[in-house]
Amino acid sequence: MEKCAATSLNSKLISDQSAFFSKMAVDAVLKLEDDLDLNMVGIKKEQGGSVQDSMFIEGVAFKKTFSYAGFEQQPKAFTNPKILLLNVELELKREKENAEVRVESTEEYQRIVDAEWKIIYEKLDNCVKTGAQIVLSRLAIGDLGTQYFADRGIFCAGRVPDEDLKRVSKATGGSIQTTTNNLTDKSKLHHDSFPPLPPQLILYKVLGTCAKFEERQIGGQRYNLFTGCPNGKTATIILRGGGEHFIEEADRSLHDAIMVVKRAVKHSDVVAGGGAIEAELSKYLHEYSKTIAGKEQMIVAAFAKALEVIPRQLAQNAGIDPTDVINQLRKKHAEGGVWWGVDLANGGICDCMASFVWEPALVRLNALEAATEAACLILSVDETVHNPAAEQST
Repeated sequence: MEKCAATSLNSKLISDQSAFFSKMAVDAVLKLEDDLDLNMVGIKKEQGGSVQDSMFIEGVAFKKTFSYAGFEQQPKAFTNPKILLLNVELELKREKENAEVRVESTEEYQRIVDAEWKIIYEKLDNCVKTGAQIVLSRLAIGDLGTQYFADRGIFCAGRVPDEDLKRVSKATGGSIQTTTNNLTDKSKLHHDSFPPLPPQLILYKVLGTCAKFEERQIGGQRYNLFTGCPNGKTATIILRGGGEHFIEEADRSLHDAIMVVKRAVKHSDVVAGGGAIEAELSKYLHEYSKTIAGKEQMIVAAFAKALEVIPRQLAQNAGIDPTDVINQLRKKHAEGGVWWGVDLANGGICDCMASFVWEPALVRLNALEAATEAACLILSVDETVHNPAAEQST
């Protein structure tokens, strides 16, 4: 799989670091569940440093969120913490709807104010009673909540991006709560309940956990890192580099490598790249066309010739004479050299299988199928419809 990933990176801007990033791509995919959901692989970009400073984290990492006063008083590292995940706003907010409340005394007004404070303090107290040491919320945690948690030695972060919160939930085993009421771990209830709870409720957990949590400085930003997660079905890659454009290109290249590794995991068959498989198919179809009579022979021969476009274009992009390369490939494949393709490093041709220029067979099958369907669609168009009125108006 690393060889397949390295092959996809050979033509990219980070080709010199292909060995470094190909291992990273393989490790990321192998951390996923059987469905290989790539949304569980987080890629963060941080300018500064060398590209070799890029990090692979077996867990979840995201940038420090917006924080209020009191945040610096919170602990920034825990071992085996309990983690509470919320989709609840923990701050005082004014009414979103226009409303009019008539009061006749200061005592009535004070009761309204006290009710608002009671609601927010009840929410915060419910979070503390769970025993959680880390509180994460997709919505805001205001200055009151930040200071409240800091006074009790609890770390909190509000406005956590939705995809990061879901990955934390997946990795730590906790579930995202939409209310602070009845925050009880259902897995603790099945011993006391009669009759026993169904399995889906027994497995339901409010609090998640991980082996280690820490807030660390990476480049110019601080990151929250959750490592040693019990479920371990997610991974995070932090890309480093000098400029924004370089990091963006590295992100696209790494995504290509991860997609190739995903295909290789599902289908382990590989073929040689460098135009070798196209050259071999072209030879086979040329020989097959000689056994066919009629117009079909021309169709098969044209298909065979079209396949030679791949090694021809590869040679041209590498600054190699494409005519010489095609002639050498035809000769070598006629002699039985199945895996010989374009040698982009030294010029000429080479045994791409021996040189570890590998691609998943599924990728080549999909490419051939898509190209064939596109060609058939274009050839099926035998008439063009014109709209003279529209052409005159333009």
